[in-house]
Amino acid sequence: MPGRKLDHSKIFVIAEAGVNHNGSMALAYRLIDAATRAGADAVKFQTFVAENVISRYAPKAEYQLATTAQGESQLEMARQLQFTPEQFCRLKAHCARRGIMFLSTPFDLVSVGVLKKMGLGIFKIPSGEITNLPYLRKVGAIKKRVILSSGMSTIAEVRRAVSVLESQGTLRANICVLHCTTEYPAPYEDANLLAIPAMKRALRMEVGFSDHTPGIVLPLAAVALGASVIEKHFTLDQALPGPDHKASLSVEELGEMVRAIRIVECALGDGRKIPAASEIKNMPIARKSIIAACAIGKGERLTEENLTVKRPGTGISPMLWDKVIGRKAVRDFQEDELVHF
Repeated sequence: MPGRKLDHSKIFVIAEAGVNHNGSMALAYRLIDAATRAGADAVKFQTFVAENVISRYAPKAEYQLATTAQGESQLEMARQLQFTPEQFCRLKAHCARRGIMFLSTPFDLVSVGVLKKMGLGIFKIPSGEITNLPYLRKVGAIKKRVILSSGMSTIAEVRRAVSVLESQGTLRANICVLHCTTEYPAPYEDANLLAIPAMKRALRMEVGFSDHTPGIVLPLAAVALGASVIEKHFTLDQALPGPDHKASLSVEELGEMVRAIRIVECALGDGRKIPAASEIKNMPIARKSIIAACAIGKGERLTEENLTVKRPGTGISPMLWDKVIGRKAVRDFQEDELVHF
């Protein structure tokens, strides 16, 4: 699994552990195990050096103020949630043992280098870095697959970010843009899921969905609208302290989401409108034929009065009604008998 490519013929499900480990390796291991049991394709963490990402004057977001300790700064909060490169190597090894892909989002240039050294095959760019030119250039120069979240951005900003990645050598075919609403939790009315097919048309590239709304309904709708990647936060306990737990799925909900995505994925088909294999046997049962409405003698003219349409569908199709009307019966027909020539 660590070497698995992002397969666009299959919905790629990312279980976003993020910082829901609360700085505990034991919790991180359990998150990996839970994501594996849920059937996710990858489990994703966040790699950062707090001082490289957040200034000491940066305020907390509203949702962080509501879910973390009062009086601490955003920087102080983040310091408690970071892992060392050595710890991430151990998490990656644990993912390999469990058969699930390890991913982590780098939030600064040093962390991009750390993940590059670890040999990641996919780099996830968070929404906040979509306007960070030096960051985009460094990720683009690695020339790996890229998943680019687009929360808070316009289509022009997405185009510019993609252009920067391409200018550094990343192939456009290796970039997937995730539609996203950067709020925790995000209101349903702000999800704007129709942006997914619109972005696919405008960008002519793969588009997925990073979901921050409550529950699992919107990821399923996103898959139906053409999303090829789904990313969703999950936690071992929504009551744990920390910025993202309350806006995350439970482990049980994560498993339910993955199972439901696989059902929708299976049901999407190839888009051709033809009879399904399972329904062909029902065509003669459910469809109808031209039937004698009463006894008809040989040579008698067939009319709208002595013909009707009933099941089964093994005779002349009612679509040929106009061609049958006015002909002469080739033999005697009993009431309810299939009329034929």
